[in-house]
Amino acid sequence: MSRKNIQLTEKLEDYIFRNSVRESPTFRKLREETGTLAQANMQISPEEGQFLHLLAKLSGAKRILEIGTFTGYSSLCFASALPEDGVLLCCDISETWTNIARKYWKETGLEWKIRLKLGSALETLQVLLDSESFPDWASGFAFGPSSVDLVFLDADKESYPDYYRLIMKLLKPGGLLIVDNVLWDGSVADSSHQEPSTIAIRKLNETIYKDDSVDLSMIPSADGISLVRKK
Repeated sequence: MSRKNIQLTEKLEDYIFRNSVRESPTFRKLREETGTLAQANMQISPEEGQFLHLLAKLSGAKRILEIGTFTGYSSLCFASALPEDGVLLCCDISETWTNIARKYWKETGLEWKIRLKLGSALETLQVLLDSESFPDWASGFAFGPSSVDLVFLDADKESYPDYYRLIMKLLKPGGLLIVDNVLWDGSVADSSHQEPSTIAIRKLNETIYKDDSVDLSMIPSADGISLVRKK
């Protein structure tokens, strides 16, 4: 039995897109608008977005925390998977990028499920842990240890290990953490790459692997996705 993954050619990627991705016109319009930005490579693919949507539905999550929102494609995928009483809290540092997200939250009619907190996400996570009541920007969300059902981490890579420490406190037992970019274009497996971002992702990957309090699967999809379930 082979332990190698199939090599995705451009032809095969096109086949997967045509036979798997169900993307609404509004989602596609957001993706195309983001594609005009200099930072367009930060946007997740529609295939990954659909995968996140399915994971959110399978998990039955009602309280989802997104760390790193950019222009909002992943947030639409999560918000559209939430039940009527579900809430998504998005954390980002850019008002410019999230203004694009806000436009599409409104256009899709999902804005009422979404909260946005601009600023340091590490500080936001600490506030959620320490608060005894909802801050205004987290109305209807969750607070305190073991209060969040699902977390998507796709923010500044150098802070990944610090995010993990706080996320594990916030997640409920049985809760799911989804970490994006864990393969970092292959640089994590190349010792010649010693950039701070690469070092931090390696450290997180090793920390998760050694953490007996979680279940783990690292998936070689997109730029690498780790699924981490808190026991």
